[in-house]
Amino acid sequence: MLFALITWQVAVDGPLAAVDMRLGDALRHTAPPDALAELCADLGNMIVALPVLAAACTYSVVTGGVRRWLPPVCAAAALAVTALLVTLVKVWLGRPGPPGGTNYYPSGHTATAAVAFGGAALLFSLTVRRPPYWPLPATAALLTGACSAGLVWRGYHWPLDVAASWCLSWVVLTAATAVTLRGLRQPSSSSPSSSSSSSSSNRSSPEPTTPAKRSRSAGPNRP
Repeated sequence: MLFALITWQVAVDGPLAAVDMRLGDALRHTAPPDALAELCADLGNMIVALPVLAAACTYSVVTGGVRRWLPPVCAAAALAVTALLVTLVKVWLGRPGPPGGTNYYPSGHTATAAVAFGGAALLFSLTVRRPPYWPLPATAALLTGACSAGLVWRGYHWPLDVAASWCLSWVVLTAATAVTLRGLRQPSSSSPSSSSSSSSSNRSSPEPTTPAKRSRSAGPNRP
């Protein structure tokens, strides 16, 4: 709902979009040194975020169980779907950015950072044997927040550009997490067959004959 509201305001150039531009100008004037702001903004580059997700996918495959391919596939699919959605919205709205040009809404760097770091946090969380799990998603959120701030500080995006990417990435990551957990909870295909074979073997095995049963079946001795 929040993504739809922000997109509507940007599309019609509503009052929220005007406030967004003023806020962006104010944040640029209070930015930290350029080197630090640029370092934060670079967290959303593919050459930074993609290796993190790739390392998490590799670790998940190596340490995973029966369905070890499912979590990495869901994480990679989430990044691909996010990139497609961001591109479509960019072309549809064509919002001008602070440095000029068009197609700045939503922020591709923010979406890349959110899904790549969030997906990596999900994959590593599935391999953690003991709680707490919260440091992993907290670290992903911190890195994504730093990327978002750097993009605004450097004047690459308006604040609503990065806010919309947060909303979109949250939806995609939630869906990917739900699919992953549902797939991991399903019993493996070998379980029903093994249980059925064991039950059939139990039915086919003859019941052991006790001495009492043998004596009753033999009947009384006749002279």
